[in-house]
Amino acid sequence: MNYYNSISRSYNKLHKEEQLSKIRLIKDNLEIKKKDFLLDVGCGTGIFADEFNCIKIGIDPSIEMLNQGKNAFYIQAYAENLPFKDSSFDTVISVTAIHNFKDIKKGLEEIKRVSRKNIALSILKRSAKINEIKDSIQKLFMITKTIEENQDIIFFAKR
Repeated sequence: MNYYNSISRSYNKLHKEEQLSKIRLIKDNLEIKKKDFLLDVGCGTGIFADEFNCIKIGIDPSIEMLNQGKNAFYIQAYAENLPFKDSSFDTVISVTAIHNFKDIKKGLEEIKRVSRKNIALSILKRSAKINEIKDSIQKLFMITKTIEENQDIIFFAKR
């Protein structure tokens, strides 16, 4: 995770607008209530936090990225070992992060485990792991909608 620690200060300059467009697409396609619990897996600098009006938690392995987060609770953790009880979150999102999971299948299984209702997962089209990620998502989740945008494919799903 040294790579993300090393680019943490410049991450928002490089990727904020691109990430915000994906997050807004996700927000526009999910029904999230103010009292809902939302988890962002691989939240980075917390770009997601200002876009959602609910109880928000972000997890990321990079402490330097998390240190920039605002308007949510942030926890240093890995997708493969989420520190939450089963069905803890009404909504779980992961935006352009799955290709960085050490164990993609385990990370997605953890997302499924902690989710109650809505799941939105964006995957980088140019990732060398795209086929592995797509296959795992399709095997683990009930896909309700797919949106292709410039850089990512966004899967909306249920447990």
